[in-house]
Amino acid sequence: MYDSKIYMEALKSEIRTALVNQKAFACPIAMRVAWHASGTYDKSDGSGGSDGATMRFEPEISDEANEGLIIVRDMLREVKDRHPELSEADIWTLAGCLAVEFMGGPEVPHRFGRTDDEDGSRCPENGRIPDAAQGADHLRDVFYRMGFDDRDIVALSGGHTVGRCHEVRSGYDGPWTHNSLEFDNSYFKNLVDLEWKERDWDGEFQYTDVETETLVMLPTDMALIEDDEFRPYAELYARDEDAFFDDFADAYARLMALGCPDSCDPHAEESTDAEESTDNDDTSAEFREFAMHGSVGYMKRIADDADVHGIEEHSGRNALHKAAFWGHEGAVCYLVHECGLDLDVQDKNGDTALHDAARFGHQAIAEILLSAGADPSIKNEDGQDVATLAGAYEKPAIVEMIADGRGATESQQATAVETS
Repeated sequence: MYDSKIYMEALKSEIRTALVNQKAFACPIAMRVAWHASGTYDKSDGSGGSDGATMRFEPEISDEANEGLIIVRDMLREVKDRHPELSEADIWTLAGCLAVEFMGGPEVPHRFGRTDDEDGSRCPENGRIPDAAQGADHLRDVFYRMGFDDRDIVALSGGHTVGRCHEVRSGYDGPWTHNSLEFDNSYFKNLVDLEWKERDWDGEFQYTDVETETLVMLPTDMALIEDDEFRPYAELYARDEDAFFDDFADAYARLMALGCPDSCDPHAEESTDAEESTDNDDTSAEFREFAMHGSVGYMKRIADDADVHGIEEHSGRNALHKAAFWGHEGAVCYLVHECGLDLDVQDKNGDTALHDAARFGHQAIAEILLSAGADPSIKNEDGQDVATLAGAYEKPAIVEMIADGRGATESQQATAVETS
């Protein structure tokens, strides 16, 4: 779907900025939100899971296990506003996967395709998230319900290698590791190698390390070394971080896809529809790519097989935007005069090709577009018409050009095409 490398790198950067900034480092809680949104799945009836983003509604939003998690939705709100083509369910799960990577963990595969429900009619009942006060039998009940096995249970429990417990939310307090913002196998090393004792305090029953009395383990954590079937995996991950990373990435990716359309399964074969995009779609994307590089000869070669007016789905940009952005005069002239592209198409940010030319001071491009009839009064999402934008970017020649109503002559434009 939205799988272009440029699009994904830009989206990744936006999510990172939302989660990691001067105000906060929210990767651990973002990982937890995605976990809790997905971990309600029940394979027996297909209910629950991340599809629908039902954590936005009652009763799921009030589940005690989700206390305090709504803050991540608000942190990601700007990402959602900039990407109406994506569901909140997709953004939550992608943010969870990327959070692992941002903290030094493995790259977790992810695919789009989730939708957002309009109400809470599909909310699962509360209580489906693991109860940290219980033991091995409870863990198996919860994870087997979702379709996981013992190895998956231990691997996913390794998510506790980041973040910490907050008494005001869960009744537990303290970090599992000394480097709680770094995704590594410290959780398993601590669990296996340190000596643990019951913590003497007024909060929920938990364990603390004997040596420093600063770390925490919960009853569900201790179950991983007390249960004979779980312990070998905990010991494996304590001594082999690569094995933990591989197993966690695999299990977490499957967790994110529970209860979702098949297209969201990162391990499934590509569907026939996805594999067999039409030749026209591929050629149209290639045409826009050539426009971005100003390769008029290649554009002409494939124009008959492409939709030269085609718009890139995720950005709303066409070939004219791309050529104008990078200042390719010949490509702009070809697109305007031989292909007849609409001069005033606005992308997802409300920018026209003329906005792009003005922003970067491409005077010749602006002249071509203005002489062809481009409308400089159109405002982008920031409320800027072309002259205002050019002024903000200190491009006085273009401001003056618009004020004077100047544009390139036909002979100048013809020369630009011939010499490109």
